[in-house]
Amino acid sequence: MSFDKEWASVRTASTAEVSMRLNQVAPEPGTGGGNADLGVDQDKLGAIGGAAYALHGRLVKDGNHARTSTTEAAAGLSSHGFLTGSAMSTVQETWSSQLSTLLDACANISNHLDYSAASHAKEEADITAALAASAINEYLK
Repeated sequence: MSFDKEWASVRTASTAEVSMRLNQVAPEPGTGGGNADLGVDQDKLGAIGGAAYALHGRLVKDGNHARTSTTEAAAGLSSHGFLTGSAMSTVQETWSSQLSTLLDACANISNHLDYSAASHAKEEADITAALAASAINEYLK
C-alpha cells in the first residue's frame, strides 16, 4: 500500500472516530445530560500558560545557540566553493523563520491563557455580584 493510500485510510478512520465521539457518546451518569457548559479550571489554564511562557523563555535563550557558528561555517564553505555552504545557509534561514513562528505561537498561547483566566475571573465576580444584588432585591420587595 502506498503512503498516500495508507494516510487517506488513517485520516478517514480518525475522522469517523472523532465524529462518533462528538456525536454519539452517551452522557456520563450523574452529569444531568449532555448539555453541560464548558468548565474552565483556572489552575490548569495557569499551568499551561506558565509552561508556554517558560518554553518561550528557553527558546529565546537557546534557540539561536548555533546561529553564529552556523553562519560562519556556511560562509567559509561557500567561499571555498562547496555547495554545502549555501545549503547550510538555507537551513539556518529556515531555522530562524521556524523559531520565530514558534516563539510567536508560545507568546500567543501564554497571553491568551492569561487573558482567558483574567476574563473568567472577572465574569465570575460580575455574576456573583449580580446574584447578590438579586437576592437583596428579593428582600426589599
